[in-house]
Parts: sequence; structure tokens; C-alpha cells
Amino acid sequence: MNKCVHKGCGKTFSDPDEECIFHPGPPIFHEGQKGWKCCKARVLTFDEFLSIPPCTNGRHSTVDETPTVEPTSKPQDTEDAVPPPPKPIAVTNGRSSSPLATQTPQAPQQPVAAPSALPPESDSDDPSVVVPAEKTCRRRGCTAASSADTGSLKRDDENCVYHPGQALFHEGTKGWTCCKRRVLDFDEFMKIEGCKRKKRHLFVGSGKQDVGEEALQTVRHDFYQTPTTVIASLYLKKVDKQRAKIDFATPVEVILDLPTADMKRYKTTLPLFAPIDIAKSTAKVMGTKVELTLIKLEVASWSALRSDEERTNEITQIGPAGRA
Repeated sequence: MNKCVHKGCGKTFSDPDEECIFHPGPPIFHEGQKGWKCCKARVLTFDEFLSIPPCTNGRHSTVDETPTVEPTSKPQDTEDAVPPPPKPIAVTNGRSSSPLATQTPQAPQQPVAAPSALPPESDSDDPSVVVPAEKTCRRRGCTAASSADTGSLKRDDENCVYHPGQALFHEGTKGWTCCKRRVLDFDEFMKIEGCKRKKRHLFVGSGKQDVGEEALQTVRHDFYQTPTTVIASLYLKKVDKQRAKIDFATPVEVILDLPTADMKRYKTTLPLFAPIDIAKSTAKVMGTKVELTLIKLEVASWSALRSDEERTNEITQIGPAGRA
């Protein structure tokens, strides 16, 4: 049995033609956000980063061909550029006239650990829950995977080596808050051995962790209009374009199913204020919102977007204004 080295996969395989779903690009860490260069999802916590679904189908491999991110260097005028000497500071009556002398020294910036995601609801597997095959241990730093006969083995013989702390990224170095080792390369960071041991892996917890996403009951929205069109914005970040479904089902309804990369989902049927032309109406998924362009069937002003919400009593002027 071989182990796939593709990012986001890590499964063991014997058939080289078995399908593999993975991230072909390198990881990206920038200003607190984390993601993969090959897809658009960006998250804040390291646990959410590891949960970003892979974006490419291919075949398993034992050779890591992930491209590396080239470090950017600032151009210099000459190869051996030497910084200019500091300018002399005029001193009058024992006091410096330089504005630098009056500045308060700044404390060095301290490394900040990645914000913690919600803790798991259980620190041990529920004995009544069946452990599926190829399930990776949930504890940070442990890469052990379950097998088909995990449920029949003595779980007390399992030895979980993991990191109880949070991932820490600071000025290019990577490590864990629970131990002192720091590395520069992401692959080396993923190989840092755990600093704590515990019997039994954590494959399924109480069995409730993987059930669905956070269901959103409502999202903020607004709209503006012209005599023939209504442009509505539904404000929801990180909507997954591949899985999002927007169906102009009838002239007075839009069916929305909007899952996000951070495990949220907004699912509803939007009742419209007035009928629209479903053949000409369109939708666009953006980084922070979903925009609906609704083509009116009647040249009339909409005082609300939804037929079930309070009217705004606003009127859009259509045609030239009359004279008193």
C-alpha cells in the first residue's frame, strides 16, 4: 500500500488508477488569511484551512509535484548596494533637534496564534458510532487514518501523537503554540511531530460533528432599480460557486441554495414583489455577496424586494416629471 502525497488527499492506495481529489497549488498565508493558490476560498483559522475541500480530480501519486511559492525580493540598484550613512543630528543645549529624538520607542510585534475554531464537541469517539474507513484523526498533527476493521480492533492499542495547541505563523516561520520548534517550509511544518500522546484516535467524536453545515435563516439584502430592472444584493461571504444553486423557478420566486467555504448555508425560496422575466434574469456570485439582476415584466416601481416584507413606500420616477 502506498500513501498519496497530494495536498488535501493523503489516502493510502494500491490501485494507481484510483481517483484522487486534491489541491494542485501551494498553500497561501497572507495577512491572517489562509487558503490554497489553486482555489479562491480563504479562511482565518488553521482548522478551517485544513477543511477546505480539494478542487481538482486526478490520480494518486507518491511524488509531490506541488509548485513552491517563489519568495519576492526587492530590486536593488547594484549588487552590493550599501545603505547611506545616517545624517548628523544637530544638538542645541544638549538636546537633539531631530524629530526622531522625540519619538516613543515601539515595542516589537509579538507573534499571534491563529484564532481558534470551535472546539470539538467530544474528545473521544462514541462507541456506538461506526468508524468509516479512510477517516483521518481529527487531532491536530495526527495523520493516522482508520481502516475497514478499526471498529473490531482494540482501540486501547491505538497511540495518538498530536498537538494540543494552535498553529502559529509569524514573519515566515511556522510552528505550534504547544512546542518550541519553528520551520520555514509548509511541508516541514506539517511533519512536525506531535508533542502529546493519548490512547485512541479521534475519528468521529460524538458523530454529530460532520452532520450538515450551519443553517442561516436570513442574510442582509438591499436593492435598487430602474424602470425595467431590479438589481438585488444578498450579502453572504465565501459562497462556493461550484455548489451554489440559483433557480429562477417561476416569475415570482427565486430558489436559492448558497453553501459557503466556511461551513454555512443559506437555503430559501425568495418571493418577489412583482413578476420577472425568468429567461432574461441573471445571477452573479461575488466574493462578499450574490447579485441578482431581475428583469421586470411590468414597468412599475417596486417598494420592496420580497412580497412578504414591509413596503418602503419609495417611488421610482418613470419618464419625465410633470409640471404643477
